[in-house]
Amino acid sequence: MEKVIQLKVRKDLDAQLQHTIIKLKGRLISKGYTQIIHIVDQDEDFHINTFETELEKRGEVRQYIAAFIEQENLAEAITFK
Repeated sequence: MEKVIQLKVRKDLDAQLQHTIIKLKGRLISKGYTQIIHIVDQDEDFHINTFETELEKRGEVRQYIAAFIEQENLAEAITFK
């Protein structure tokens, strides 16, 4: 069974923050948490990044993302939706 995770990402990020968020997405894929991340506009300020992961990995994925956000100081740039 698949489970969807959504992330709300600010659009107005500097190059360094954009690079860091791309690094997070790449790691999610390389760790096998997902195969593809869909990006849609929410409004003028935010994108919504959506991906599916296996139900049994959902908690692990959320913990990984939360730790990455904290470690990279991304709390103002990306949040769970």
